[in-house]
Amino acid sequence: MRKWTMLALLAGALLLGGCWGEKEKKIEKDNERQTKGQSYTFPLTGKQTKEQFDQRAVAVVVNNHPQARPQTGLAEADVVYEVLVEGNMTRFLAIYQSEHPKEVGPVRSARDYFIDLAEGYDSLFIAHGYSPEAKERLFSGEVDQINGIQHDKTIFTRDSSRKAPHNSYVQFDKMYEEAKEKGYELNDMPDRLNFLKSSDVTEGAEQKASSVRVVYSSNPAFQVEYRYNADKKSYERFVGGEQQFDRESKRAIRAANVLIIEAGHRVTDGEGRLDIDLSSGGNAYLVQNGVVHTAEWSNVEGRILPFKDGSPMGFAKGKTWINIIPASKGLDKMVNLGNN
Repeated sequence: MRKWTMLALLAGALLLGGCWGEKEKKIEKDNERQTKGQSYTFPLTGKQTKEQFDQRAVAVVVNNHPQARPQTGLAEADVVYEVLVEGNMTRFLAIYQSEHPKEVGPVRSARDYFIDLAEGYDSLFIAHGYSPEAKERLFSGEVDQINGIQHDKTIFTRDSSRKAPHNSYVQFDKMYEEAKEKGYELNDMPDRLNFLKSSDVTEGAEQKASSVRVVYSSNPAFQVEYRYNADKKSYERFVGGEQQFDRESKRAIRAANVLIIEAGHRVTDGEGRLDIDLSSGGNAYLVQNGVVHTAEWSNVEGRILPFKDGSPMGFAKGKTWINIIPASKGLDKMVNLGNN
C-alpha cells in the first residue's frame, strides 16, 4: 500500500511540476513581450527609444572659428551652448547622450566656464588645450576629463586638410577606451530635463517667432540666425546667411529649443579671456515651435534653465541650443525676433 501511495505522490509532484514549469515559461514569455514593447526616454531630448541606453553624457569643446567650419558631430549633440571667448568669437560646448558620432571636432581648448556647464550634466569633459584657470581645475581631479594635449594624434587625430589649431578631432571609440582605463563611470545617465506635451509648447507665448537672430559681433561670421521649419517643428541654424550642415553626415543643424540668456561678462587678463557669471540669473528668451516666451533663467545645479514668474518652464522634445550673450548689451541690442 505504501508503495502505491509513494507512486501516487510522485506522479502528482511530476504533474504539478509540469504545470508550474508551463506557468513559469508563460510568465517569462509575458515579461519578454513587455520588455520588447517597452519604451525609454532620452533624458536630454525627451525622445523615446525602444532600447535602454544608460549612457553618461559627454561634453566636447568645439571650435567655431571660420576656419573650423563646417564642424563634425554638432548635429548629433543633444544640448549645445554657444559662448563668447577671447577675440569676440564664440565657441561651443556640445553635450552628447542620445547620439554618439564616430568623431567630433574640431576640438578646442577649455575655459573654466565650459567646465561649469559640463558639470551640470555630470559629463565626461573633452577638450584640446586649456586656459591656466581651466588647467588647474582639470588636473585637480574635480572633473573626469580627457584632453588632446596628453593624447594628440592618438585619441585626437589631425585632419591634414586643415591647419592647427582647427584640425583636431576626438575619436569617440578611442575616447571611451581611455575613459574605461582611467576607471571613469560611463553608465550614469544625467537627470532628465523637463519636457512638455506638444500641445502645451506654445501656451502663454508672447509672440510668434519665425526667426531669431543673435548678433555676437559686427563680423557676419558670428551673426547667428535660427529659422523655423514648420514641417520639422524645429529651427535651422544659419551663420552669415548660410545654412549650417554637419561636415560628415550633411545633416542640417537643427534645434527644437533656442534659449538665449543674458549673463555678466568681464575681461580678466591681457589675452582677453573672460569671466562669465553663470550663477546670478537674468533675462532670457525661450524660442520654440514658432513662438517666443519672455523668461528668466536660473542656474539649477549647474544647468541653465528657463523660468516664468518663478516657475520652471518646459522644453519641446528635441535638441536644444543655448546662446549666452553679454548682459551689458542684452537681449534688446543683440537679439532680433522676426515673424515673416
